[in-house]
Amino acid sequence: MTPITGIIITLNEADNVVDCITSLQRVCEEVIVVDSGSKDDTVSLAEAAGARVIHQSYLGDGPQKAFAVPQAQHDWILALDADERLDDDAVTAIQQLTLDDPRQAYRFRRRNFAGNHWIRAAGFYPDPVTRLYNRTTSGYLPKKAHSSVQAPSVVDLDVHIRHFTYRDLSHWITRIDQLSSRDAWAMKERGKRPSRYRPVLHALSATLRKLILKGGIFQGPDGFTVAMTTAFHAYMKYAKLNELYENERANSDDV
Repeated sequence: MTPITGIIITLNEADNVVDCITSLQRVCEEVIVVDSGSKDDTVSLAEAAGARVIHQSYLGDGPQKAFAVPQAQHDWILALDADERLDDDAVTAIQQLTLDDPRQAYRFRRRNFAGNHWIRAAGFYPDPVTRLYNRTTSGYLPKKAHSSVQAPSVVDLDVHIRHFTYRDLSHWITRIDQLSSRDAWAMKERGKRPSRYRPVLHALSATLRKLILKGGIFQGPDGFTVAMTTAFHAYMKYAKLNELYENERANSDDV
């Protein structure tokens, strides 16, 4: 089997990091964790599980995921988020790949969970993600939020990654708060300007997209849950972008 390096980025992922490392070790000869200042036991747990830990202040989603790639021992890279695991079918498929064409990257289907509940509605499945690629031809785009792998060619594998997205509905709301703050920061970093209209317009657009275009209106409670939380996320990230600029102006006025 062609050797693969697994890469995970972490911040306070003590509850997840060991299971993620163990999952990657099923197909990877090396696992690297890029930690951006965890205050919990993430680093010690990762090292005890056999991963090599590299410390790097958070650079944004794409740059952070790309940071460890030059330090990997192998050209083939398999990137997982800390709350993701390879399903058995993905492990079997990866073990059977020849990985003889560096121009090809591989895309997996992702199963998103809230607690033990697999959510399939409104675009939450199959949620395709490209995670296995060769660093000589491919890599994460330098986007600070919601980056993805760019490759000359992508092969779709009918196998799965499990994504333990939320522990429960309360954690779902907490994560929206955290991720919308990150997204607002990333938008400001790339020069996105504030607007009083964008929060509402993007929330309405997200609702229509999830309920109508993605069929959530016909998919019961899960469809409406996905639509409402997506709209809330969209509203909050643009509202928080406005807030960042407001705080910046207030601070400059105080000087």
